[in-house]
Amino acid sequence: MSITKYIFHTILGWKIEGDFDRSIKKSVLIVAPHTTNYDFIICSFTRRILKIQINFVGKKALFSWPIGWYFKWMGGEPLERRKAQNKVEAISKVYDGLDEFRLAIAPEGTRKKVDTWKTGYYFIAQRSKVPIIPIGLDYPTKTISIGKEFYPTGDIEKDELELRNFFKGMEGKNS
Repeated sequence: MSITKYIFHTILGWKIEGDFDRSIKKSVLIVAPHTTNYDFIICSFTRRILKIQINFVGKKALFSWPIGWYFKWMGGEPLERRKAQNKVEAISKVYDGLDEFRLAIAPEGTRKKVDTWKTGYYFIAQRSKVPIIPIGLDYPTKTISIGKEFYPTGDIEKDELELRNFFKGMEGKNS
């Protein structure tokens, strides 16, 4: 057993249910509920155990010296963040330039409990013609659940309802 698996499973007590379809090289991963910065650590263990590339976008300043190399190594892609910029379009261009890109994003847009999700994840997937893969974090059971790919139909209300059903009963660390 690797040190990563030992820490994740034995010391921290987490388990992983499901896996990724390795033939899908580009996707939007919606990770919820997102209630703490600790989620990043749990997800980092998960991707290392599953040996799969998972990415994120961050403001360009994060990728500067002295720690920019770390964020790039962790799968980050810098994004120029200007007020007038269409972020969906900018992120879609990142997909266009790479052979493999699985963007992890919190649909809540914050670490607080919310009733509505931001819709950017949906429009990024639709514009980039990639599936959405739900990833659930359930702290009471210490389970990461990886769902099946879901292709947006264009009916955001119907699609979001279906996606939200995947997360029913899951609780974040600070719910």
